[in-house]
Amino acid sequence: MLHPDSVAARFFDKIVIRHPLWVIAFILCIIATLGYFSKDFKIDASAETLMQENDESLRYSREITARYGIEDSLFIAYVPQADLLSDQVLGRIARLRDEIKAMERVASVITILDVPLLESPPMPISELAGELRTLASPDVDQELARIELQTSPLFQNLLVSPDLKTTAIQVNFKIDNVFQDLTRRRDQFRDKAAAGGLTDEESVAYDQIVSNLDAHNELWNQTRHEDIAHIRAIMDTYREDAGLFLGGISMIADDLVSFVKNDLQVFGIGVFFFLILTMGIIFRKVRWVVLPMICCSFSAIAMLGLLGLSGWKVTVISSNFISLQLIITMSYTIHLVVRYRELLTRNPHSDQRDLVGETVRLMLVPIVYSAITTIAGFGSLVSCDIVPVVNFGLMMMAGIAVSLTLTFLFFPAGLVLFKKTAPPSAANTSHSLIMFLARLTESRGKWILVTCAIAFFFSVIGISRLVVENSFINYFKQSTEIYQGMKIIDQQLGGTTPLDVIIDFDDEPSPVSELTEESVVPDDEFDEFDEFDEVGADRSNQYWFTPYKMMKVLEVHDYLNGLQETGKVLSLGTMMKIATKLNSGKPLDSFELSLVYNEIPDDYKALLVKPYASVEKNEVRLSLRVRDSEKTLRRNELLNKIRHDLTTKLGYPEKNIHLTGMMVLYNNMLQSLFKSQIETLGIVLLALMIMFLLLFRSFHLAIIAIFPNLLSIGVVLGAMGWMNLPLDMMTITIASISVGIAVDDTIHYIHRFKEEIKIDGNYIQAMHRSHESIGYAMFYTSVTVIIGFSILVLSNFIPSILFGLLTGLAMLIAITSALTLLPALIILIKPFGPEGQRV
Repeated sequence: MLHPDSVAARFFDKIVIRHPLWVIAFILCIIATLGYFSKDFKIDASAETLMQENDESLRYSREITARYGIEDSLFIAYVPQADLLSDQVLGRIARLRDEIKAMERVASVITILDVPLLESPPMPISELAGELRTLASPDVDQELARIELQTSPLFQNLLVSPDLKTTAIQVNFKIDNVFQDLTRRRDQFRDKAAAGGLTDEESVAYDQIVSNLDAHNELWNQTRHEDIAHIRAIMDTYREDAGLFLGGISMIADDLVSFVKNDLQVFGIGVFFFLILTMGIIFRKVRWVVLPMICCSFSAIAMLGLLGLSGWKVTVISSNFISLQLIITMSYTIHLVVRYRELLTRNPHSDQRDLVGETVRLMLVPIVYSAITTIAGFGSLVSCDIVPVVNFGLMMMAGIAVSLTLTFLFFPAGLVLFKKTAPPSAANTSHSLIMFLARLTESRGKWILVTCAIAFFFSVIGISRLVVENSFINYFKQSTEIYQGMKIIDQQLGGTTPLDVIIDFDDEPSPVSELTEESVVPDDEFDEFDEFDEVGADRSNQYWFTPYKMMKVLEVHDYLNGLQETGKVLSLGTMMKIATKLNSGKPLDSFELSLVYNEIPDDYKALLVKPYASVEKNEVRLSLRVRDSEKTLRRNELLNKIRHDLTTKLGYPEKNIHLTGMMVLYNNMLQSLFKSQIETLGIVLLALMIMFLLLFRSFHLAIIAIFPNLLSIGVVLGAMGWMNLPLDMMTITIASISVGIAVDDTIHYIHRFKEEIKIDGNYIQAMHRSHESIGYAMFYTSVTVIIGFSILVLSNFIPSILFGLLTGLAMLIAITSALTLLPALIILIKPFGPEGQRV
């Protein structure tokens, strides 16, 4: 409780309560200003925002992307009602391809009409330099083409499904050279800064590059969103006689933003009205609905404006911060409402200003204590090395400060303007749930302790079952179009999440020494092929493709292709399998490999060779896509298995194997998240202990206060483990959320208990009085939030559903433990002295 002569008490008395209209006008000016800047509030779900900037895998991935010219791609699954190879269907595919190819930022579109058919009928290797057949060629054999499409190592599970009822249209966007250049220059400055520091001029240049990169990323996200919307609009005109589904990593990222924005808008409004309804039912007066909801609205608008003003982007990880701020603000206002009503009942003849002033003096300290401790809990996220998680922690810390300030300025100023009403009618509380829990704690205190211990024990077992996974397809309900499209592409067309395996070759003997006597061919034997040679062709490249290297590539290719979790695998091994079939099933020798390299047209060399080999670096790239919908998929285990098997089973030195691509980057992010959460959980609990010691100035009370928080964290995480809900980028912060919710109830209850125990020193009676006062505020807050957020179960976005359910569970555990376990421990340990001793 504030001392009446304290600075804070005089501020509220002299300014907020005496001049409420001026205070409200001041707040409205601030909210109007910040509300204007809220238009700049942005959500960013691009892959860049989720990566660890100090992750060497990220830098290596960028190098590989630049080296091999890897393009950002989308896939359209086209499922015609008629036969896939009928003239009608092929004609519609051609028109769809041409419309998309005409888009400004599209580099190429690959369909079954554009790929070479080498076995329809079969053609010898020596004819590869000529005009290759496609499905559009007049002399192509349709039946042989059907067989080739189904059996070719290039087309199967990539451009066509095994049953030939679905085909893929690959849309390749132009390479973003500006991003690659800005990223390279930024990384150079970072390396120099880490090595020895930057000069003043270099620091200015670095800041400018970072600013340009942020602006470019924002523009890129916007243009990619427009491109995806345009492609979908084109697809809509072809749905009459075919099913069309869009897939690809950039599409997933863009749709994540759309789903999050939609849930923030649609369900944000729904939650708002659910909260209004619940508050109306509980308090049955307009003022107790209007004041809290205005406080919540102002807090949300203020934070959105601050984020827009500062350019602080919200990612999918931090997208729930507004909902959490709503919970915290609602808690503050409900505690003020309940305390005011309690004072009004006790002092019905007091002046309205006195009642409001007394409410503020009594509740400021416990609410500030609660806010500081909650800030400390979310502050633990700052220790993580993933920027979006750090930003989430900082956003919550700032959001709590904003909510605290606005609530204690607007609520008392607004309440003073209302006329004092008659005291609320005294309800019979003897049969209420709150008092039932009080009587249960009194009579079954030890049973409660045992039950909580058992619950915590099973929670620990559940936590041990937790897995860290990130399955994009499981973010959406099965009834949604995005889920159905992702599943078709994932299961029928080669998988979703890209993974690259890079193999470095050690130096070999001179290529000449590798040639067998049979494979040495006189120079004049090449003469008949000279007409196909490019002018100025790099003859050294062709000799890099040796039988030894190709054998090693095929070995790794077949291994990766045999894994249950992998979809399509593309590499030089793909070309080798095709060439071997054209060579009557015989492996190619050095001469034939050189011949294939020289004779294949540039268009198809860019498709089959250049993306999978770097002669300069003496390395090969095997590109595969992982089936995201595979039930048994464990991404970290799969990556470790590939590394292990390539070294122990296939004999590659560990230094020669590199895994990269989006799957590796996301996995690194998730593993770092999990590690940081586990490591910081102990730090959080230690920080809470220190905060409790400072607040309560009692070691015993600090120990008592920590147990409800442990139980809340344990039960929520344990429930996730038992229900096989993975920790991913959307649920990884639930531990911090649980702490933030549980701390509030713990502090409020102990603070009120300290007041009640002073009356008669009777722990049981103090517990009953605490339940009958602060217990109702805690209960009303929990019920309001649980009911309000239950509407999220109607979302099509699974993370929103899980957030609503897990938040509700955290609130339920927090209120239950605060009204049973916490008083049971206080009665058992007696931290305020022996029974009957006045404190």
